[in-house]
Amino acid sequence: MTIDRGKFRDKLTRPHIPSFALVPNPSSSSKKQSHRIASHRGDLMEMIKNLVHRHPDKLSMETIEAGNKGYNAEIRVVTYCHRRKDSDDRSKIRILLSFGQHGRELITTELALRILSILSEEQFLPNTNPVSLNSTLDELVIKVVPMENLNGRKLVEEGDLCERRNGRGVDLNRNWSVDWGKKEKDYDPYEENPGTAPFSEPESQIMRKLALSFDPHIWVNVHSGMEALFMPYDHKNTTPDGLPSQRMRRLLEQLNKIHCQKRCMIGSGGGSVGYLAHGTATDYMFNVVRVPMSFTFEIYGDSAASSKDCFKMFNPTDHSTFNRVLNDWSAAFLTIFKFGPHYLDELRAKASAANGDKRVSIDEYLDGYLMQRTQKDGKKLEVLDIGMQEIRTYFRLFLLSSVLLMFMFCSRISKNKYSRPTTPCEC
Repeated sequence: MTIDRGKFRDKLTRPHIPSFALVPNPSSSSKKQSHRIASHRGDLMEMIKNLVHRHPDKLSMETIEAGNKGYNAEIRVVTYCHRRKDSDDRSKIRILLSFGQHGRELITTELALRILSILSEEQFLPNTNPVSLNSTLDELVIKVVPMENLNGRKLVEEGDLCERRNGRGVDLNRNWSVDWGKKEKDYDPYEENPGTAPFSEPESQIMRKLALSFDPHIWVNVHSGMEALFMPYDHKNTTPDGLPSQRMRRLLEQLNKIHCQKRCMIGSGGGSVGYLAHGTATDYMFNVVRVPMSFTFEIYGDSAASSKDCFKMFNPTDHSTFNRVLNDWSAAFLTIFKFGPHYLDELRAKASAANGDKRVSIDEYLDGYLMQRTQKDGKKLEVLDIGMQEIRTYFRLFLLSSVLLMFMFCSRISKNKYSRPTTPCEC
């Protein structure tokens, strides 16, 4: 999340580091180590790696790397399938979850670990029926990105607790192609640098590739800074039209009632937060990848915290709140796992009815019916749409470069013409 810009612009010095240093240093032998809340990035990823190793029947992990102009990034992706051998079964509902897109939002990566621990049955939530849960999970394939912005997280752990951008100063949630590069009147380059072009950053390139190959039915981008349940759009203050939008809102209202006790803000990101965000991941997932249920969740925020205490603004600072946040939002995700497929099935059923009661699978619906598509092979249209957006961006850059080169060329000719010595005509 982007915090209140007017409040944040007075940050002139490096933010104050809490006295109990909530980000542990693995080399530290201090007795305070056991009282620290957030895990060091290396420790957290090692815990996830060990969790995967202990449950090879359900979990697998891959590392995807990319680089651009000397800047390199890697993202680890954990795949859960109740029966791992069925992870490529395209009849299952596919869910993609991303955590830690902004480095300072450490609590989100802790939630990723908690959800994976519950999925692997090493931890349990109260009032959860394991048999019913397993029956729900049997129909799903879930991909979890525990820490999207590893390089930005490193900067936070080195002391810059207000850093949200990646390792070279780009906001990864402004680096996607939908409405990329537009700047509002209150644009803050420290907070929202969109990069030099859509997908200029290796992290965004990896996530786009993952989304297009996995082709999820449900997407959730998890942040902190407030408590909210957002749906598209971020770049305008409206929500989409049609049945998919109605089903998204119904699911959010259900989550708000059960897990937020109606205190969470719900609606479009652009219409609810008070500012528009351009080039976000969730708008891209909905508009381009055509994910019918695309969300951004904000799981914690301390509005009373000082603007110089970014850790407290975005992360719990006591164990009671820490565990409450993880338990409440883990339960919220289990509700999504249970009811999300139900709402998707409603979309499929409506498509079947519109097709003369001929049964249409959810993927056929997404390929042929969602957003009034006119061709069965919707994925080709999506890839073409992506390519056209990038071609338009680079074409603008080409035109600008051509104009500048032409101006320089004409200036050079003009200069040579008037500086050339004159000679008598020999006619």
